[in-house]
Amino acid sequence: MAHKFDSDSGNGTILEEKKAKVKPPPMYKVMLLNDDYTPMEFVVSTIQKFFSKSREQATQIMLKVHREGMGVCGIYPKDVAGTKVDLVTQHAQAHQHPLQCTMDETE
Repeated sequence: MAHKFDSDSGNGTILEEKKAKVKPPPMYKVMLLNDDYTPMEFVVSTIQKFFSKSREQATQIMLKVHREGMGVCGIYPKDVAGTKVDLVTQHAQAHQHPLQCTMDETE
């Protein structure tokens, strides 16, 4: 029994490429919240360590946290932001500081 091959069966056929509009994944801002107990120097060193900021940048963020109640340390994809929040929170707890780190979806 002979097999008949159909040239339109998909072998060698090029499907029309559809250009889907892919929405970029949501980004999250990671923020530190002000408290009356965590030393400013600890906040600066934490920002430098976990957000790769220079001492000057870290100091500016710390002052924003101090004056305005919160400051954004960086904007990241969800999984990276979540990891940063966890690492900063563990670091603060290990040093017995109540420093709070949160994340919020950007608009």
